[in-house]
This record gives sequence, C-alpha cells and structure tokens, in this order.
Amino acid sequence: MMLVRHGESEWNVIFGRTRIDPGIPDPPLTAEGRRQASAVAATLRPLGIERLLASPYRRTLQTAEIIAAELDLPIIVEPLVRERAAFSCDVGTPRSGLANQWPHLAFDHLEEIWWPAAESETELEHRCGRFRAAAQARLDWPRIAVISHWGFIRGLTGQGVRNGEILRFDPRLVNHPTPTG
Repeated sequence: MMLVRHGESEWNVIFGRTRIDPGIPDPPLTAEGRRQASAVAATLRPLGIERLLASPYRRTLQTAEIIAAELDLPIIVEPLVRERAAFSCDVGTPRSGLANQWPHLAFDHLEEIWWPAAESETELEHRCGRFRAAAQARLDWPRIAVISHWGFIRGLTGQGVRNGEILRFDPRLVNHPTPTG
C-alpha cells in the first residue's frame, strides 16, 4: 500500500511561512500542489496501483483526481483516512457540496457534516487502528494508494511527510513504512 500526502494547499503555503493558522477551511491545492500530484502519478505508474482511497477533504480529492486521470484509476472516498481535526483546514466541505463538485464520486456513506469538531491523539490512534485492520483484511492492499494527510499518516506510521511525499506501507507491520520517490 502506498500512503500519499496530498499536494500543497493554500493553507500549507501560509502556515508554512508564518506558523500561524490562516483560517482557511478545506483549502484547495495550489499550482505547486497540482504539480506535486502529477509527480506522484508518475511515481505510482510503474507500481501496479489499481485504486485510490481518498480522504473527503478538497485537497485530497483534487490530488486523487489528478492521479486518477493520469493513471486511469477509480477513486473511493474513505473518511477513515481524513486529517486529525486540529486546524481551520480540517473543517470540511459538507457532503452535498462535495457531491456537487465531484458528481462522479460516491459520498452517500458520509454524513452531511462528516468531520469532527476536534479529535484527540487517542481518538486518532483508534481510527488509525480501524484503518489498519480494514487494510489487513483486503487482499488487494498492495495495489492501493491512499491519498491522505500529515496527521493521519503520522498517526498510522509514526512518520511525518511533506506535501506530495509517498510512503510504502505494509498494514501487517507496525510503524515500518519505507519512503519512496
């Protein structure tokens, strides 16, 4: 399984420069973020990826959309891989807004307001454990790329990753990812 942090968002640019939350809910990708997503697609191309799981945030859906278009892959919206609710960027777009923007994707398994107001480290750890168990149960896990976030990937693997970075992840192991690309 490949874990992919979404491309650079408008929020990442400001926060990276100031270390102050800029108050941008569910920010879109920047031009650099779109370039990063395309680079991820090039890295994934030879790896036999057959499907993408993507968090319901706009930045991950936009990243997944670019990768899916370049590799002709289906996208499955998976709320378990969402970001840990801690900043303004972790306020999502309601299900109906996402369905309007991406009518070809299924959002019917989400509540209208699907993101939590806050999430503790313990709650994140439990969610990562649920995802790991679900991934272990899938026979196709080696052929899946997960488009997610810094907090979720850190919670799952113990590693922080940069925008557009990829980690190889074996859900049968605990905290032993391998950086790629």
